[in-house]
Amino acid sequence: MAPAYPGPVDSPRARFAELGTLARTLVMGIVNVTPDSFSDGGRWLQPDVALAHARLLRAQGADVLDIGGESTRPGAEPVPVEVELDRVLPVVRELAAEGAVVSVDTVHAETADACLRAGAVFVNDVSGGLADPEIFTTVAAHEACYVLGHWRGEPATMNELAVYDDVVAEVRAELARQVDAALAAGVDPGLLVLDPGLGFAKEGRHNWELLAGLGSLRAMGYPVLVGASRKRFLGTLLADPDGTPAAPLARDRATAAVSALAAAAGAWGVRVHEVLGSVDAVLVAAELRRRSP
Repeated sequence: MAPAYPGPVDSPRARFAELGTLARTLVMGIVNVTPDSFSDGGRWLQPDVALAHARLLRAQGADVLDIGGESTRPGAEPVPVEVELDRVLPVVRELAAEGAVVSVDTVHAETADACLRAGAVFVNDVSGGLADPEIFTTVAAHEACYVLGHWRGEPATMNELAVYDDVVAEVRAELARQVDAALAAGVDPGLLVLDPGLGFAKEGRHNWELLAGLGSLRAMGYPVLVGASRKRFLGTLLADPDGTPAAPLARDRATAAVSALAAAAGAWGVRVHEVLGSVDAVLVAAELRRRSP
């Protein structure tokens, strides 16, 4: 069932507040307008196909549609901003005009600015401002919602940086540093969401430890978005007897399980490729939380 949003409202702040009235963990549906994303690269590259897929996710219950034009899988090469904009801007503009709550998945201030002007509500920056510090001032100028992700370096080299003594404490500290920088640039703390960056400079065990430590991350005082969908650590968990990881599309049931557990732990949102399973998962978690003593 599509969310009951009648159409655009006045501002990102109003959309963010409206989402908060749902009293459950939100579901952010992923639309990769890319040729090389790890799980579905090329499937939604053409704007008309991407729009059709985004509309389907919305009809299935996605609260937010996250539109990305640059793959951030391990080893991915950067994409020129002009190419990224050619991919995402027509999709963002059309979905926003239809009243959808749109997020742009980008690390570039120029792309964020263009998409916010076209009606996007969120900027989902997996780099947390490290790739392009100007993104903070762009978000602040638009009074936009900002998802600040944890990472330690570009996709081409991030796996080399997955070294931690205490991953939860270190991710907290590094997120806090970027939060301070964002606030100093004028980002509204009331429109800020944190993402621990599962898979970004993280080995499998680090991802599990971060999921187990969601309470510690929430204690930072900001909503937390969990992005586990189809990631390699789930494929490893579901490996064949010979050790071959499960293929990305075979990880959706495990993703829905993570969505249920993250919602039960108080996550603000889950970011997923397959929406239906996670919509059910967050509803189950909300009902259990409502009835808990």
